[in-house]
Amino acid sequence: MDIKERKEAVFLQGQELSITSDEALSFDELPKRAVILGGGYIAVEFASIWNGMGVSVDLFFRKELPLRGFDDEMRAVVARNLEARGINLHPRTNLSELVRADDGIKVITDHGEELMADVVLLATGGRAPNTKRLNMDVVGVELDKMGAVKVDEYSRTNIPGIWVVGDVTNRMNLTPVALMEGTCFAKTVFGGQPSKPDYRDVPYVVFCIPTLSVVGLSEEQAIDQAGDILVFTSSFNPMKNTISGRQEKTVMKLLVDAETDKVLGASMCGPDAPKIMQEQVNRDGNGADYCGFPPHPTLNGTCLDLFSQIRDEFGAGSGELLLHSSVERPRHSLTARERFLTDDRLGRTNTTRVGIHPSAAEEFVTMRSVTRRIAAGSKPKTNL
Repeated sequence: MDIKERKEAVFLQGQELSITSDEALSFDELPKRAVILGGGYIAVEFASIWNGMGVSVDLFFRKELPLRGFDDEMRAVVARNLEARGINLHPRTNLSELVRADDGIKVITDHGEELMADVVLLATGGRAPNTKRLNMDVVGVELDKMGAVKVDEYSRTNIPGIWVVGDVTNRMNLTPVALMEGTCFAKTVFGGQPSKPDYRDVPYVVFCIPTLSVVGLSEEQAIDQAGDILVFTSSFNPMKNTISGRQEKTVMKLLVDAETDKVLGASMCGPDAPKIMQEQVNRDGNGADYCGFPPHPTLNGTCLDLFSQIRDEFGAGSGELLLHSSVERPRHSLTARERFLTDDRLGRTNTTRVGIHPSAAEEFVTMRSVTRRIAAGSKPKTNL
């Protein structure tokens, strides 16, 4: 089931002159100047889309960085990339008034600044379940205060025979998650296999340019929820940017529990990030006990191998890595570190793959060293 924009989330004088993301895809002609208010998914993605189409974009948000709730270090990376591509960022700034003018819309900020725009997109309210027209109250299906359909862990409502999956339940509003919920419903109802959706370690992506993809905890969350953590980062210029001359780096980050050697979270901002992150979670029969990036022939070899080597602190030099073969060992004997590099369920620890570009091998050296160690209870510290 679909969802819609909450327009009432913003109170702005002249708000009727603005649009939401619902109208942003139905222009008769492309605007030349766009102002966007918001720092979340919708705001950042539309800023990237319009900027890529040649629109002059000004992005206003109330915090110091966009994408609140994401890893602060990766938020800073996204902000730098947006600015480098020509998007004008206005942190700690809100809009106070919109005024109709002969040559567009005059935008006035809470700092007294003024600028002109052809379109003003309000992207601060997020999305709300679109249940009003479903007449759920007629049959007695319970909704929460946001209008989302209440369901149990198997997606059953309070009315027998009515099951609901997808964004309208407001659990985890991602398309692949809705597909998973639908699959679990089919198995439970038609397959005789009671199945609950599993929301652990779900990768997600922000389609800014370049994309940001994440799974697991942010550094801030890891500090709150775990003990000492090890932070591994790498920043390098992708091959395509080297050829084109664009100075835009790919950034990768892993968070590891210092005591258990368990990967707590991973982030990547750069080309092919979603393809690589979708392979991030491997699960055994006991659930998600580790994270990994198994080799996959369709994925970007350079980046994927770099992730596979990010935690090999004491491995061989890059030349030896390229020649190292897979080693078969019983899975139960592998450490968390080795399982992170596991090729498949049989326990083949794939420390490398022959054929990757030499520039990727050079990155192995930098990725084998801990960027920083953070003691439990400490404050996060970015290092990029």
